[in-house]
Amino acid sequence: MIVLGYAAVAYAAFLSSIAWAIVFLTGPIDDPAGLPAPAALAIDGALLLAFAVQHTIMARAGFKKRLTRLIPQAAERATFVLAASLVMLALLSWWQPAPHVIWQVSGLLWVVYAAGWALVIWSTYMVDHWDLFGLKQAYTRWRGQEYREPAFTESRLYRRLRHPMMLGMVIAFWATPRMSVGHLFFAISGTVYILIGIRFEERDLRARYGEEYRRYAQRVPSIVPGAIRRYDRARVRASRQTP
Repeated sequence: MIVLGYAAVAYAAFLSSIAWAIVFLTGPIDDPAGLPAPAALAIDGALLLAFAVQHTIMARAGFKKRLTRLIPQAAERATFVLAASLVMLALLSWWQPAPHVIWQVSGLLWVVYAAGWALVIWSTYMVDHWDLFGLKQAYTRWRGQEYREPAFTESRLYRRLRHPMMLGMVIAFWATPRMSVGHLFFAISGTVYILIGIRFEERDLRARYGEEYRRYAQRVPSIVPGAIRRYDRARVRASRQTP
């Protein structure tokens, strides 16, 4: 029961952090500046780095193995979710605005922004939402059942993209009618980290699912729809031109 309650607290922290992030990027990210831009961006960079380090280290199989020597296996995913949520809440709380406007365009971009977050949330249900956030593991332990990791499947949008959740986040980072220096710094840093993070995740997925995932990656693009097909067409054209 303790592990299930712990997982519920972690999930509540996740809901709080994601709700705040959605609101944060619509305005509070551009609150009046309290520091000169260079100092603000230095602090913001440190906060973003802390988030990236936490995500990268705790997502690795070696760290998970060491962590489960200290806590129950069923609490491992919830611990990751809780840590990520707390770091995100700290980032949003201590963010230093750099509100100088770079560009300002039509407010219709808010529709694209909403679509990006909708894609993020929808993507979690295309796989196993409750497993992704650690509740399933805790619940099966509470029921005295054996936990089994979700099998690899190609469902819904995952038949078109390997990482639709990451695509949704990139859309949400960039789709704003009012792009400030601070927001641009956030968008660039977040996008770069996502691209780097995908490489680590792909390595773990290949190790877990082997040949099945390798074939999937050959057929389905990462976050750019149609990228593999365009690459294949270009490769065919190049082979035809080669004497």
